[in-house]
Amino acid sequence: MNVTATESCIDLIELLKSKHGELMFHQSGGCCDGSSPMCYPLGEFKVGGQDVLVGEIAGCPFYMGKAQHKLWQNTDLTIDVVDGRGASFSLEIPEGKRFIVRSKVCSI
Repeated sequence: MNVTATESCIDLIELLKSKHGELMFHQSGGCCDGSSPMCYPLGEFKVGGQDVLVGEIAGCPFYMGKAQHKLWQNTDLTIDVVDGRGASFSLEIPEGKRFIVRSKVCSI
């Protein structure tokens, strides 16, 4: 699994870093907005034994729930940003943006 970010995603991350300091991401396997990548100030979301560090985007650690990782382990992820507001606590929401995942199955 590779995790990368689009240029527009990196730009938004840099804006959020300027406002909130160092950041982290967590991708859960929930439904609706719970399935979107969530951005938090570094350390605000407490990761545990059921979370897997899958990479970094723009210098920010990107974690995923273990159950979700098991389902997506053969998938490359690109984190992107679109206009719109989700119903979550992710830091990009006040900017009128939301992070999304674009995925591609890895060739074996």
